[in-house]
Amino acid sequence: MPVLPMISIIDDDASVRSAIGNLLQSLGYAVHVFESAEAFMRSDRLSETSCVIADVNMPAMSGVELLILLRNQGCSVPFVIITAFPDEDTSARALGAGATCFLTKPFDKDRLIRCLEPLQQRDDKNSDR
Repeated sequence: MPVLPMISIIDDDASVRSAIGNLLQSLGYAVHVFESAEAFMRSDRLSETSCVIADVNMPAMSGVELLILLRNQGCSVPFVIITAFPDEDTSARALGAGATCFLTKPFDKDRLIRCLEPLQQRDDKNSDR
């Protein structure tokens, strides 16, 4: 039985966590949600996370700061940054740090699904082994 990719959703807005989580679960992904970057880092879910979706504007640590921290620790999982307050500097910083996608809320579900295509391709390659 194939192991479903596990996506961690990190956003301080409960309605956003719920909406994205419900969408991804309906597509067959396993989902864990966190209200902050710190909660995610304190959890035991990092090692099993196949992809991170994180908001930019959160208390204490932003999604971009989390991305940079994880990349500095050698974590290379696909990373989708989402925000309701886009600006070119933040987008450039996120993409420069290795974000897979930078999406502006509200975003079309198909745009998010396209951002997850590299995850599907990684999973397909792993199932060929």
